Formats: sequence, C-alpha cells, structure tokens
Amino acid sequence: MKLEELRNFFTRLANIAAVETLPFFRSELKVEDKADDGTFDPVTRIDRQTEMALVAEILKQYPGHSILGEETGLKEGVEPWTWIIDPIDGTRSYISGLPTWGTLVGLLFEDVPKFGMMSQPYVKDCFIGGDGVATLIRPDSSSTLSVRPYRAINEATVLSTAPEMFKDVREKTAFARLCSKVNLTRFGADCYGYCLLAAGCIDLVVEADLQFYDIAPLIPILESAGGVISDWDGNPVRSGGRVVAASSERLLAETLILLGEEN
Repeated sequence: MKLEELRNFFTRLANIAAVETLPFFRSELKVEDKADDGTFDPVTRIDRQTEMALVAEILKQYPGHSILGEETGLKEGVEPWTWIIDPIDGTRSYISGLPTWGTLVGLLFEDVPKFGMMSQPYVKDCFIGGDGVATLIRPDSSSTLSVRPYRAINEATVLSTAPEMFKDVREKTAFARLCSKVNLTRFGADCYGYCLLAAGCIDLVVEADLQFYDIAPLIPILESAGGVISDWDGNPVRSGGRVVAASSERLLAETLILLGEEN
C-alpha cells in the first residue's frame, strides 16, 4: 500500500462522508447519550449512517481488510491491514454548530498507524498523510504540510479539546502546570488541533481520555509533516489514553518533563 494509491481513495471517502454529514450540520438532531458513568457522550444517527457508508465503500475496494469503527465495532478480515473510522470526531462540536469536527479514517498495518485522513467538509479542508508526505487538499489547491520550527515552551501555543478530558488530580495538575509555562492555551480543537500542528500553525496538542479511533488516523498526518507524538510516558501511541503531539523532539521532551513532574 502506497500513499499514491490511497490518496484518491481517501478523497472519495471524504466525499462520501460529506454527503452524509453536511445536510444535517447546524440542524435539529436527536442526540443520544452513550455514556453510562454520568458524563455526556453524544451520538446521532448521522454518526452511524456515515460510518456505515464508509464501511461499505472500504469493503468494496478492500474486501480482505479488517475495519474497526467507533459505532459498528470490528469486522475481521484476512489481511494485516485494518481501517479505523471515527465518522464524526467531535460530535459535541457537530451538534453545537462548531466547524471543528471532522471525519477520521486511518489505515493500520499490524496495528501500527500508516496512513490517515481528516476531512472537515464545511470549511472544505481534507488532510491526508503517510509515507512521509502530508497534504492539505482544498477544492482549488493542494499544499504540502510541515510543522513549524522549534519554539521554547514559553513561546509555544498548545491546543486541547476540553478541560474536562483531564479526569484525575494528576492529569489536571500536570496540564495546569504546562499551561502556566506556555504562551497560549486554546480549547475546542477536536481533531483539528493535530492538523493545525501538522500545518505549522501551533506547537503542541496535549490531551487525555482518548480512544484509539480518536488519534490513530491523525498520527500519520502529523508524523509525515515532521511532528512527533507519544503518550505521557514517552511511548508510541498504540491505543487511546493520554497523548502529547509536538512540532519537534526537543519540545516533546520538554513537555513530557513538565507533565511528569510531581506536585
């Protein structure tokens, strides 16, 4: 599998997802709560419809591949490739009318993320990455992505989705410590934050309480743009949980030190 082969297919998947999601964005939707722990984990029929349409297209093109979807679970294939889908990453933003949600589709080889796509059809951005090349595709242009040069912590901009994703005292304290050192902290990024990092707009994304489908499709985009990503202990991201993405190894190391300091 090569990026040249996949780029057109990813674009087709982005178009399929747009057909499902855009007509209902900023409209009245019935929202269900998937959570059973008192938190709010929304899902709509559009999430499910979009995922089903993507699964059908992938199976038509690659019938031997496995597929792991947020809403439909795992469909086992016979080849070592697995597609991972989050049909609407940022459903909270979607139902609130904020254009920071996106459709995420990734391709793993033996559980390691190799290729990924994030499509935001309302603003017409489609980010695709893998094989060391990350690209932003828009209706009238295509540009290669590259992270910005190293900036010290006190000059850095960090994005995260929401303060409440930091669940325990350690996480909250560690993130607050980081925020006290950086130049600017902004919330509400969803999947867009990682793509803005790949595009050279910001320096850091720090999050917790992620699922693997939230992050796996974004890893190849970020790494192919020259960025780095790990969990809070500095290990490769092969599941969900706590994640740090940075524009350079040096900034990642400095951030991990801050997050790991004892109170």
